[in-house]
Amino acid sequence: MKVEERKSSSPGNILSADVPTLLTLVGLLLLLLTGEVSGVNVTTQTQVVRGVVGKEALLSVSYTSSSTDKPVIKWQLKKDKIKPVTVVQSIGTDIIGNLRPEYRNRILVFENGSLLLHNLQLSDEGAYEVEISITDDTFTGEHYIELTVDVPISRPYIQMVASSVLEYSEHFHLHCSHDNGTKPVYAWLKGGKVQANDSRLLLSHDQKVLTISRVLMSDDDVYTCTVENPVSSMKSTPVRLTVYIDVVPKPTTLGRRSPMPLYVLNEDETLERLEESASNVFSQSEINIPATYVPVLPSHAHRTDQPVWTTPRRYSRSPSPLAQLLPQAAPLGGPPFTPVRSPAHSPCSSPRSFSPIRKARPPVGIPNIRLPVEAESPAPGEKPPGPPQQ
Repeated sequence: MKVEERKSSSPGNILSADVPTLLTLVGLLLLLLTGEVSGVNVTTQTQVVRGVVGKEALLSVSYTSSSTDKPVIKWQLKKDKIKPVTVVQSIGTDIIGNLRPEYRNRILVFENGSLLLHNLQLSDEGAYEVEISITDDTFTGEHYIELTVDVPISRPYIQMVASSVLEYSEHFHLHCSHDNGTKPVYAWLKGGKVQANDSRLLLSHDQKVLTISRVLMSDDDVYTCTVENPVSSMKSTPVRLTVYIDVVPKPTTLGRRSPMPLYVLNEDETLERLEESASNVFSQSEINIPATYVPVLPSHAHRTDQPVWTTPRRYSRSPSPLAQLLPQAAPLGGPPFTPVRSPAHSPCSSPRSFSPIRKARPPVGIPNIRLPVEAESPAPGEKPPGPPQQ
């Protein structure tokens, strides 16, 4: 028994058992080639149809058959992980049975097998399969058409914190937004050129946000956002981004004083000249000695720059009110007037230090004998001098 079982399972026996099946397949192939077996051939002009919500979509097909009988047409909707749903079934253009509620008054079947859908809904999207069969034909024709349904994109707009930004600012964002539209695809244009991710210009995963990681002067340009989907494409109003520079004084000029010199009136020199010229009797209009100003630079421990001037400036001096003519004669019985000269200043004294006793100086053009002298105040414990004895 065991030997017989081994013989029955030999390769020769298996080959002999499969011969009828192979002959059947070869026979069918020969019948098809000779045209003795007929079938339905379904074709279409497009594989994908783009539909808009509220509009209509035509799933156009055509078929060929050797039979003159009416075809049986069946359309089904297939979605991912969902059992196929029968949309419509008809004999020719006559619909068989009742339509599903969501398809009532929205379906029309043509003689060539095409399907027209009115008032498209988002739920109509999917892969549609058509089957066309005829009684006399051996094979049924099949074909698939993909239908997409979308809402058109509304005009997008760009949102950003401000239209101007300081150079070298970090992470400046531009947002692209729109109100209506399905399956949006975003893109950014700078100066009319499409932008892509680089070291500074970064696009979000959905490309809705454009981020400038470090703003430079080259980013001063016009930006535009575009949004599109399978049925529409819209472009935003261009916006201008202005990049400005913060003006800060250079560190080398901080703390440096103005080079403008200071001027101090040197009264000693002027007064000395007036005293020397007092001996000569001239009119006031003939003497014109201007005041002299000597530049004095502020002390600076590490000052190395040179003054911007070379010679001292001179300014005209207004006439002294003491240049008025005094009475011609001294008071009767009084001593003659003698000019009193102020003590000379020491080299280290201030130009404005004067004697503690105020004394009159001879005005320009008036003889010394006619000048009044202020009496010196007596020291404590001393008697004032009496009138001169006759």
